Amino acid sequence: MKPVYFNFENDFVDTLRCIPMIVRYKLDTCDKKLQLPEWNKLHPEEKELLAELACESPREIVLYQAKLDEIVWKRSQKNIKDLGKIDPSWENLNDVPTEIQQKAQEWDCAPLTQPQWSSLNLLQRFALVKLSRSGHEGENFPKALVEFGVV
Repeated sequence: MKPVYFNFENDFVDTLRCIPMIVRYKLDTCDKKLQLPEWNKLHPEEKELLAELACESPREIVLYQAKLDEIVWKRSQKNIKDLGKIDPSWENLNDVPTEIQQKAQEWDCAPLTQPQWSSLNLLQRFALVKLSRSGHEGENFPKALVEFGVV
């Protein structure tokens, strides 16, 4: 399956020096935490494979976890950590997460309305949640809003 990369990721998707949102989504889906140093040890074709592999059905998730564990162990001799319980706020179509509204305010963007939020696809909502969290590159948040057509 051809992976989806966002335009705001253009500065690194050609080299995959950072973990793209599609892979971050799959990591969250299979409850795994991949550190950037471990990601950087992977070969380009392995990074692309992790972006391409399906990770939706219970069977696909198990297969993705196994492939991820195998690749990371092969390159870094480390067991990948479990992410732990996460709050998948991107799955809720009824309420725009507070962290997104706060990040929009921080960047002088209009708050998202519930219809705008629910019109976004799952990966777009996931990306906004991730970009709104502390410790993430904030400058991509307003770029994502523009790309997704909400500002």
